Formats: sequence, structure tokens, C-alpha cells
Amino acid sequence: MADTGRHPAAPAPDPDPGPAETDPETDGGAAEDGASTDGAAADGAAADSSSADGTSTETEAGGAEAAEAAAALSESQAELAAQRELRERIEQRKAEKAGPIAAGAKLSGQAADLLAAVRAVESGAEVDPSLLRAPAPTAPPPPAQDTTPARAPEAPSAPRAAAPGAVSAVRAVLAEGGAPEALAGQVATVLGEQAPHVLREDPWQLLAVPGVRPEQADGFARALLGAACGPGDERRAAALVGWLLERAALQGHTALEASSVRGALAGHAVPEPDEAVQHAIAEGAVLVFQDGLDEDVEETESEAGEAEGGEQEATAPVRVLLGLDRYALAEESLADGLARLVKTGPDASWEEAAATAASPSAAELIRAVAGHGLVLHTGGEAARAEPVALAEAARALGMRAVVAAHGENGRGRLGADAVTVAGLLAGAEGPGRDADGTFALDLLVVLDAPQLDVETAAVIVESLPDGSRLVLSGDPGVLWSAGAGRVFADLLAAGVCPRIASRTPDAGPIGELVSGIGIGELNQVEAPGKEVVIVPVRDAGEAVHRTVQLVADSVPRAFGVTAGQTQVITVGHGGSAGTRALNAALKQRLNPGPGRFGGFDPGDRVAYVPSPGRTLQGSVVSADTEGLRLDCEGEAVVVPRERVESAVRHGWALTAHQAAGMRWPAAVVVLPGDAAQGLSRPWVYTAFSRGERHLSVVHGVDQALPQAVAGVPSQERTTRLRPLIETLLAPAAQPG
Repeated sequence: MADTGRHPAAPAPDPDPGPAETDPETDGGAAEDGASTDGAAADGAAADSSSADGTSTETEAGGAEAAEAAAALSESQAELAAQRELRERIEQRKAEKAGPIAAGAKLSGQAADLLAAVRAVESGAEVDPSLLRAPAPTAPPPPAQDTTPARAPEAPSAPRAAAPGAVSAVRAVLAEGGAPEALAGQVATVLGEQAPHVLREDPWQLLAVPGVRPEQADGFARALLGAACGPGDERRAAALVGWLLERAALQGHTALEASSVRGALAGHAVPEPDEAVQHAIAEGAVLVFQDGLDEDVEETESEAGEAEGGEQEATAPVRVLLGLDRYALAEESLADGLARLVKTGPDASWEEAAATAASPSAAELIRAVAGHGLVLHTGGEAARAEPVALAEAARALGMRAVVAAHGENGRGRLGADAVTVAGLLAGAEGPGRDADGTFALDLLVVLDAPQLDVETAAVIVESLPDGSRLVLSGDPGVLWSAGAGRVFADLLAAGVCPRIASRTPDAGPIGELVSGIGIGELNQVEAPGKEVVIVPVRDAGEAVHRTVQLVADSVPRAFGVTAGQTQVITVGHGGSAGTRALNAALKQRLNPGPGRFGGFDPGDRVAYVPSPGRTLQGSVVSADTEGLRLDCEGEAVVVPRERVESAVRHGWALTAHQAAGMRWPAAVVVLPGDAAQGLSRPWVYTAFSRGERHLSVVHGVDQALPQAVAGVPSQERTTRLRPLIETLLAPAAQPG
């Protein structure tokens, strides 16, 4: 990389590292970078293990956190009306399945067989092969019958408020159990009108409220149940299983291995984890699935069997997964819809457009779309021109084509014809919907595809009419979605449709640097125009000081780029050089003020998160009784007063997950010494590729940076989409 001539000194270790902090309220909950994400189910288990048998709780301390998280969840549900439609379809599908097992009954049927099989596999005993057969592929769901068009996001319907009487009754139960009464509204909203009765019968249902932790629910249960409360209570076990899977979803998993869940339950002092898992399945708290192991694992198992000299019949390795219905059924719906698109036949009318394409890569993409209903396209920023050219060619042929970007920043780089994914789903942007509720289009191009979580992708695919075509385009090197799933990566790995890799590289020193990072190499690049500058620092305090200096003085003077066109990116929100510390210092320099609007002043640069995983940049205009008024890239937005604290942050500095899908003329990436644990190749790739003309790296992690690029890949996520789509399209599978 280009250097300033100085060499970074090895920073002293910080005794309180913190920048890798995850913030579900504003980031969508996914782990920012892969740091602290190992063992999603077990995370924090040791700290909570004694909470069920006498440890004091922190219920009061968690009240505000729970309220903020619940508010964020309600806002996201209200914003996307199309997702409500999907949930209704999923509920209908669930109702068509076999009825639930009666509460308290012993597990039976396939669930019990699967758990018995996995225990046999783990112990080396012989397994009945019939128990390990993959389920038959499901048929695609019928078209939606609801013809009501989605509503615009400017006026989302408010979350359905609980009746005042129910809230009062919940407040009384919370007070009796020593929980903060401020949670009453959220509890009543989550658990419904029967919330008081539900809490008295099963106090651990309090864990269904976002932000409530197991030790808090345990204290609440002890206060209500007294001697009847214990760590082995079946109600506690079922609630903990659901809570563990919710935490895993915040880190991107759509399911977890049953063995991982059992281990986490043991860490939470559950005396019989295996029985607890069986009870959770019987109660309908979770769903159970079987999944074949990867080919390399199968080969290892086969070789081990041969080495033992046994002549026993080989059985396919299997693992048992547990998942929440919302993610499991969204993945199934997505797989069904993608299989439908893959079967779309060729269209010869595209040939003329391919012959006149501007580049060989664009021509290859057009030909692929002519012959297939689903196509994957990979490449960097410069390669985005190819799917855009595809859409223009489709329009020239008289087709209805739409290009959708992840957010407003990405849409702004494409032109007036582009839309955002959220706007398209809500009906505020794009062609709208036909009478049958599907999009009125023939071709949909989705850019920034790695940012698609499984639920959003399912809504998109279900909304596409039969015979239409879908192109998912993006850079596979960037961080995955903030929400659960890894849709783009799973489809690339499955190889069930054409994959067109762009041959159009990103130009300049920044493009050269990022290309090397993508293959695990942190190379020095020639930067005669100071396109890439390394600023070594000794500690976090110096990192903050130099960052402010770069944004306020150095970059504007050298490149004519204003402070508003320069984006600071760091590993997390917390820590001595996280977004909070950096934004405080940048505000003091760039827009000092008393923060009279809940900590904000007119002119403050902010990041507004209307729903998890979606970040809008803007500036504060004013505030009144309705809330905080923002200007978000030319659009007037009013954030209700009760949402400001959880949904709005100062935005001079962002995390890399928030910055994914966006670019600015200049970027300043801050890497203090305590950020080393949060670095990975996708994080570095994402952060370093956000600047168009200039990149400054405030560097205090010494050798941790090249080590992360060379040896720290993406944090793995457990998902089911790949095996589902491979099962549905096994005869059509082809090399990627």
C-alpha cells in the first residue's frame, strides 16, 4: 500500500477492547465483522449459567434496551407491507402441515427419529438408513390471491397497539415479578391480549421481548413461581431454545446444529439438554430438519470407515438442524420460487441486443439472461454498468425491466430509472403490481445482492410473475447481509444457474488494492496522486485525533472533497475509537452545539435506520412535537420522538456493515489497536472499497491487518438454502 514514510509502532494492548460491539437496534443485529461470532448459540452461556438458581438479576438495567429493540422490530414490520403478505402465506402453509404435538407429550414421529439418528451417528452405532432420507422436494406455493397492492413506506401502518386494559394487566404482572413496568407495552404487543395469563403460566415467555436476557427472565420467574421455579423447568428450556436461535439469527444463521444448541443449554444450567431440545420441538417452539454433510466431510467419514476394515453398509452422513419457523419457511419459500425461475425457457429475441453490447462481459450477461430465468453476476463497482446495460437492452426490446439497488446511496449512483429494494417491495418505487399481486415486469436486476437477507429475498422472488427473469448482481468479496442468511453466497455455491464473472476491473490504485485483498493479499500500490494514504497511529486517542484532522482539513485541502463527502468507517460502535467516540469528536469539530434535540443539532450528519439492515444518511433539519425532522438525500423524513434514541445516530462515522452497498468520494478507515480482533478479509475488503477517489487508513493494528486479509475468511453461517435448492434442481445443476 502507499505509505506516508513512517512505520506504525506496535500499539500497547487495550485492556478493554470494544469496537467489535454488535448493536441490533441500529445495525440489524448481524455481527459486524466476524469478531465474537464463533459459537452463536453458546455466546454468553457461561455468564448466564447460574442465573436460574439464585443469581441476582439485572432486569431494571435491561428495560431501556428491551424497549429500544422492540421499537426497532415493530418499525421494520410496519414498514414493509409485502413482508406481512409473506408471513400470512407462511402461516397458511404451516396450517396445512401436520398438527402440532400436544403440549407435554413425548416426542414422536420424524422429529424423534431424527434426534435418535443423530445420537446414533455421534456414538458410532448403526443407524437405520430410512431415518436419514432427505425429504421430498416441495412443490412451489400457489400464486398469491390477495390483490391488494403494497402500501408506500412514507406512511407505514403503525404497529397494532395493545388494548389499554391488557397493558395495565401486564404492568401489574411485571411489577409483581420485579420487572420494569416500562416493558408493559412491548410485552402486550409481542404476546397479545392474553399476555398477563401467558406470563403467569410461563414467565420465561418474557424472553420473547427483544433485549430481555435469560438471567432477567429467570429472576422474573423466581419472583412469580417461587419454589416451583428451577433450572430444569420445561418451560424455561423451551424459551431458552427459542432465545438461542434468535441470537443466532442476529449473527446471520437461519438454523443451528442440534448439538450446538444442546451445548449452549448446558451452559445455561439446563440439567438435561437433550430432553430440553426434544420438549422444545414437541411444543412447537422450533422446527427440526435433517441436512446432508458437505462432500469433503462425507469423504472423510468414508475413508475412516474403510480404515477400520469394516464391511458395514455405508450411510450418508447427516446432521440435525434446529430453526425458527420464520427463517426456515422463508428459506423454503425462496428455494421454491428460485426453482420456478430457473425453469423459465429461453428467448431468442435477445440475440440482437447481445451483438451490440458495449463489452464482452455485458454481451455474455445478455446471452445468459436470454437462455435462463435466474442468472448470477459478480464483479466490483465498475461491473455494475453491465447489468444496467442489460436492463436498457431489455427496455429497447419492449420489455418491462427494473434495476434495484440496496439503498438510496446505491440508487443515486445509477440514475433516475433505478429503485431501491425497500421502495420496490413497498410499492413506492418501480412499476407497481399486477392484478394478481406480482410485480408488473419482465426482468428484475438486483444489485448489491450480498446484502439480501433470506426474508427480503423470499418476498422479492415470490413477487415475480411466472416467465420473468431475475439477475442477482454483486461483489462476493464484501460482508454478507445484516439479516439472517447468505442468499448470494449460497446460490453461487449451489451452481444451479449461470454465473457470469465480469472481466471489468475497478481502475486506479484503490481498485488495485482491493482486488489484491479479495484474493488474500495486502499489496503496496503506486498512488502518485495520494489516492491511498496510510496514517500510522500509536493508540486510540491519536486515531481519533488524526481522523478528525483528515476529515476536516487534509482531505478537503488535497482533493476538494467536503467533510460531508468523506465517510469515516470503523469496526464497531463501542470502544475508544468506535463510531460513538469518533462521531462525538467529529461533531465537536464540524458542527458544535448543545444537542438540544435529544443530543442532535440542526446540521448534524446522521444515520437513520428505519428497519434493521437499512441505513439512510441525512442531516438534522429541526425538531417539533412530531419528532426529529431529517433531510435524507433530498427526502423529508420525520422520526417519531420515541424512535429517535434507537433509530438515529450521528453519521460522520459508520460501521462497515452500515456502509456496505454505499460509496463516497473519500473514505477514512480507522483501525485502532483494539480493533484487531474485529478484522477479517471481508471486513477489510468492504471498508477499503468504499472510497471512489481517495482512501485514508488510520492504521494502529500493526501486523493484524495483513494477517486478517491473508487468513481470516468470512464468519460461517449455518443456512439451509443451498441444500434446499440443490434438492429441488438436482437434475438441472451445472457448474458455476
